[in-house]
Amino acid sequence: MKNGLAAHWFFDVLSPFSYLHLRQFGELHPSLELKLVPVLFAGLLRRWGTKGPAELPSKRIHTYRYCAWAASRHGIPFRMPPRHPFNPLSTLRLLVALGPARSHVEQAFNFIYDQGRDPERDWRGLCDALHVTNADALVADPAVKQQLIANTEQAADAGVFGVPTFVVRGQLFWGADTIEWMNAFVEDPGMFERGEMSRAAQVEFGAHRKQDRPPP
Repeated sequence: MKNGLAAHWFFDVLSPFSYLHLRQFGELHPSLELKLVPVLFAGLLRRWGTKGPAELPSKRIHTYRYCAWAASRHGIPFRMPPRHPFNPLSTLRLLVALGPARSHVEQAFNFIYDQGRDPERDWRGLCDALHVTNADALVADPAVKQQLIANTEQAADAGVFGVPTFVVRGQLFWGADTIEWMNAFVEDPGMFERGEMSRAAQVEFGAHRKQDRPPP
């Protein structure tokens, strides 16, 4: 789509929520011009000093079960890979090298969360699914490595703290359940400047945990 409203979608193939989000893109506002941006979720966690859901044992199982339930609710095929988290770095670099074209992103996510396959241990299978014969050379390219770093820094600089996240008109929409909210914002870009949404951004930060530093 040309002359549409730019919508940057920051994602990591490590995230089953990113897969669920992608499978709902048919619900996106038709004016949006999508740009799919692979990022390293671990890099965002380092930037903000936070932990991923898989790093907390009870949250890890809760997350996987919720994703299975949410997929069923939306009629999305879903199967977790045999181990999670896996190392997504090579897959992300490959997608960077490939554009990334939306078709390649969809194929990679389907390989992992539809077929339930491990992209790290079944690297050749992933490359075959993407119809790529020179994947090892692509992911070793220093320019590709640097682009993934730059993508992650771009996301963090925009305030992105997790995946999946859309950035539209400088506003963040994080999570697989925010499409309806983002569509409403597209129709009404002034919504954050009125009423409780405006007030929410001005609420004073209260008590800090002792080990915390004040927010930036």
